[in-house]
Amino acid sequence: MSTTQSERLRGLLEPLVSKRGLDLEEIEVTPAGKRRVLRVVVDADDGVQLDTCAELSRELSGVLDETDAMGGSPYVLEVTSPGADRPLTEQRHYRRAVGRLIKVRLTEEAGGEELTARVTAVDDEGVDLEVPGVKGRKPTRRRLAFGEIAKARVEIEFNRKAAEKAQQKSAAADDESKEEA
Repeated sequence: MSTTQSERLRGLLEPLVSKRGLDLEEIEVTPAGKRRVLRVVVDADDGVQLDTCAELSRELSGVLDETDAMGGSPYVLEVTSPGADRPLTEQRHYRRAVGRLIKVRLTEEAGGEELTARVTAVDDEGVDLEVPGVKGRKPTRRRLAFGEIAKARVEIEFNRKAAEKAQQKSAAADDESKEEA
């Protein structure tokens, strides 16, 4: 997709997406046989419901039909939310991941290591993480500036309740040790 077409589509669609309280994350046009697929990815702090995607799809379709933004050749419009494994690239992505486990690769300047940790807080400068303890050790806290992060994505947790229970147990043990001191 040419930059001009991308900019034109973004300028046309972003106000409609924003009006619904959503963020326009991505616009992608890809060939699919004799047609093209226009994929519009939207997100929000509380996630995006299927009904919201369907309503937005109808609205965007109407606007696209009224303009020549997609040219004369046929296309399929797909309105979706980002997948669970999408990269975390913006501050809002990290803010939406608070409480979730993420895998982070640091920049070479920051050591180039890879770590898995839970996001505890986010601000304008970076992310606060809780790195799980290894072999019975207590979790440690770590602060990363956004500039230190080369790549990050949310880790899918299939047994999140067990992880939360372990975290609560760890916090209770911390409280007990503070009371004893």
